[in-house]
Amino acid sequence: MSEESGAIYRISGPVVTAVGINPRMYEVVRIGDEGLMGEVIELHGDQSVIQVYEDTSGIRPGEPVVRTGQSLSVQLGPGLLTQIYDGIQRPLKILEERMGVFISRGVDADGLDLKKKWEFVPTVEMSDEVSEGQTIGTVQENETIEHRVMVPPGRGGVVKSIKGGEFTVTETVCTLEDGTELQMMQNWPVRLPRPFTQKYAPDIPLVTGTRILDFLFPVAKGGTAGIPGPFGSGKTVIQQALAKWADAQVVVYIGCGERGNEMTEVLTEFPHLIDPNTGQPLMNRTSMIANTSNMPVAAREASVYTGITIAEYFRDMGYDVALMADSTSRWAEAMREISSRLEEMPGEEGYPAYLSSRLAEFYERAGRVQTLGGDDGSISVIGAVSPPGGDISEPVSQGTLRIVKVFWSLDAQLAWQRHFPAINWLTSYSLYPRALDPWYRDNVASDFPDVRTKISTLLQVEAELQEIVQLVGSDALPMDQQLTLEVARMIREFFLQQNAFHPVDTYTALPLQYAMIRAILSFEEAAKKAMAAGATLEDVVNVESRSLLMRSRFEEGFEERIEKLVNDMVTEITATAEAAE
Repeated sequence: MSEESGAIYRISGPVVTAVGINPRMYEVVRIGDEGLMGEVIELHGDQSVIQVYEDTSGIRPGEPVVRTGQSLSVQLGPGLLTQIYDGIQRPLKILEERMGVFISRGVDADGLDLKKKWEFVPTVEMSDEVSEGQTIGTVQENETIEHRVMVPPGRGGVVKSIKGGEFTVTETVCTLEDGTELQMMQNWPVRLPRPFTQKYAPDIPLVTGTRILDFLFPVAKGGTAGIPGPFGSGKTVIQQALAKWADAQVVVYIGCGERGNEMTEVLTEFPHLIDPNTGQPLMNRTSMIANTSNMPVAAREASVYTGITIAEYFRDMGYDVALMADSTSRWAEAMREISSRLEEMPGEEGYPAYLSSRLAEFYERAGRVQTLGGDDGSISVIGAVSPPGGDISEPVSQGTLRIVKVFWSLDAQLAWQRHFPAINWLTSYSLYPRALDPWYRDNVASDFPDVRTKISTLLQVEAELQEIVQLVGSDALPMDQQLTLEVARMIREFFLQQNAFHPVDTYTALPLQYAMIRAILSFEEAAKKAMAAGATLEDVVNVESRSLLMRSRFEEGFEERIEKLVNDMVTEITATAEAAE
């Protein structure tokens, strides 16, 4: 038996033990007569433990195992966008053409179309010196995104020849004087982070257009956020809204172990979403990885690495990338299943002892960086967590919260009350505001951080007052506290509630968010003065212009009209005091 091939010794679900090969850790091997794809995850003397990315039913001990000499890698180049892949970068459309709606085993498919020709436009000339990460040419991948062809990391030198025209991704477009041939396609091992020059501090916000996120719990460009929440609380809708509106040029969506019907919904809806910035389909700047809960668990474990590597590739071009992982709980469950097959010592709730370090490895690949080519690019990672029964004390939620800096806590109670996004403003937090405040002061308003603090305090006071109200009723409270409850209700209903499916309300620019909050504070200020002059709370609350202001956020042109609406409201509230006198 040669060193390149061996035989199956033992099979335990997706974990296969082979003898007679001498592989490296994380080397890809081919298993059995059908050549199933697997990856070496443990070495014990002559025995190699392999996780198989496909269903292992029907294979037997004694069938061949063949080394490939390669690590699990993804193909990076023109054609990544608009694609829907499985967990190991096989395009689902190609798989369907070859085998129908059910994925059979042992089928290979390239991540990129190796036959399609792309128009390559050089940006360097003969005798130019190029270094790793530098752009040598561009390809207009679609109407939305210009694909930048870069020198792979670790390469560089003087250009001997370069030519424009139509080429496939495997044809040589540039030759260096040392004989290095450069193609439009790169292969990159998924478990190895792509290099960069330096990481920047997180001091620029990722503007999402969702008011509660931007105003109270912002995430920075290159930041990390976790969205734990029970079933039906709106995780997928929030991620779709972020994909559509977030201030990022490229979106990578990883459906990691989600239910088949939810994934189907995402796959059917995403292609029809229109990018509001360009008017083109949102898929033009999106790459999706679909790995449903009934697909092999080992491929689910690989899917997040495939997604983050694709995101790093676009970051290296100088783009801002938003990566959505839905859901990291299913990824952790895949790790738990493989760990138990390996008979490793279980940690809390059966998860492997290395759960936290794997989560950290994934989230730490986020960041805003200076690329090898000298551009600025970022990856913002937003991971949904699906804790069983909505209990965030379980290990995946806790492990995630120790790593991410933003926690958007979805609340089933709010979802049942039809308050969307159902993010609980009392249990959520962001650790970025201090770093982002200078940006807000310079770009939105000088008192933006102070206003945020005031709004958070009002919501906190309301929560305390609600406990008293449940005991004695709101009428027993002093008038100033009743006004506080009314202002907090206005914050909740006018500002925090937002309809993701409404054409106007779905997105609110930062200046308008600030103007809306200022409108609420203007109401509070005018109401206090009027009530001090003798007006009743009922008079103040029921002024017609206040109701008009709250309704107008659903209308086009609200940004231009809000100042007049606020002035009308203040005038009307002042008139109630004069009438009382």
